[in-house]
Order: sequence, then structure tokens, then C-alpha cells
Amino acid sequence: MSTIQEQYVVDTEGKKTAVILSIRRYEQLLEDLHDLAVMAERREEEPISLEEMKRRLKKDGLLEHQCQTVR
Repeated sequence: MSTIQEQYVVDTEGKKTAVILSIRRYEQLLEDLHDLAVMAERREEEPISLEEMKRRLKKDGLLEHQCQTVR
């Protein structure tokens, strides 16, 4: 887990009103949020095996060659 290097914007009373993040960290947070949303949407879906996933990817042309398992 990385440390967030944030900076705060404060009002005249010292109350935090905004946060400043690097663009990289902001984009990482957006990606994490998107991943969590996808996981929540798929929570009720029936799981499938790795072999079934490979079959579907090949059928859709997204997996061109046989995946090799290294042992």
C-alpha cells in the first residue's frame, strides 16, 4: 500500500476545504474506484472456471494462442 502525499487547502479558520493530489495518484484512485464499482456490479454473478474463461476469450478472438501453465 502506498502513502498518499496529499496537501490541503484551508479556509481562514484553518478548516480543510479541499485536497490536492498528484495527477498520478488521482488517476490511481479513480481506477481503484472503477474496479470496486465493477466488483460490486458482478457480486451476484455465477463464477466460471479458468477453462471456461479461456474458451470465451478464444471464441471472441481475444485469446489467440494456448496459454501455458508454468510449473
